Parts: sequence; C-alpha cells; structure tokens
Amino acid sequence: MPDLYISWSDYHHKIELLAAQIYKSGWKFNQIVCLARGGLRVGDIISRIYKQPLAILATSSYSSTGQQGKLIFSQHLTMTTDKLGERILLVDDLVDSGITLKQTIPWLKAYCDYPIEEIRTAVIWYKARSIIVPDYYVDYLPDNPWIHQPFEPYELMSPAELLEKVSQPC
Repeated sequence: MPDLYISWSDYHHKIELLAAQIYKSGWKFNQIVCLARGGLRVGDIISRIYKQPLAILATSSYSSTGQQGKLIFSQHLTMTTDKLGERILLVDDLVDSGITLKQTIPWLKAYCDYPIEEIRTAVIWYKARSIIVPDYYVDYLPDNPWIHQPFEPYELMSPAELLEKVSQPC
C-alpha cells in the first residue's frame, strides 16, 4: 500500500475543491455536521464559505496504536443552534472503511426528535475499500493509501518538544 503525503496548501485546496463541487451540484443544505477530529477543519472551512451553522460530533474508531476498533460516539452534538437543520451535510476528511459515515447517519436520525429530510456526505478522500460511497468527494483512491495529513506531526509531539521547536530561531 503506497503512502500519500499532503501539504497544508494541498489540504486547503482540496477543501476548496470539495466546497466548489457541492456548490455546482445545486444542493441546498441548512446544517453542517462535522466528525471530529478529522472533519473539524473541513467542516469549519465549508461552514465559513456557505455561512451555515456547524455542529460537531466526536467519534473515535482508532486506538492509541493506530488500529481501527469499535466506533464510539459522543453523547451529544456540539452546536450553537436550538436544533439541527433538516438538510444536513455530513463532512469528514476521508472515508476509509466507511463504517463511521454509515453508522453516523442513523445516529443523527435517532438523535433528533423531528424528521431529517436529507443527509448527504462529503469527504476529501474516498478509499476504494469503503462500504459507503460519499455523495461528494475530491479524490478517489483505488489503492487505499495511508494518507499523511499536514497536522500529523502534532500527534507525535509533546508540549516539551513543541516548546523546543518554537524556541529555535527561524
């Protein structure tokens, strides 16, 4: 399996391409739900472009060793509106196995005490092994590479290492 390395500029450009693709589709949504952690940046940028409210749902399926395990949902959505919109754009950075997106859709429907008209999904990267096809995506990855995103170094960095880094002259 090959590795795919993404720079910050590539990362932001891909989010812009995703936002443009959604716009070209003509679909109107009134709520964005992003999956934390990977979907936070994607959801934030799309929320700013579309001027739509952003809700955050924390999920986790990776252990500290990087292995995928049981999917865990937070108990609540974090949002500033009284209720979710009826047409939800569900965003994440990527769809790997597809389990997270597939299980989040019924979770959102069960969370609300009123009907949701439609939920569509949007990701930057769609891997071939996924059990779900996202409605919007930028890159289809037939060889299922490991994606090295630009924020990855922070996952390996301690506060002491960060202090040393920022204390170095530029």
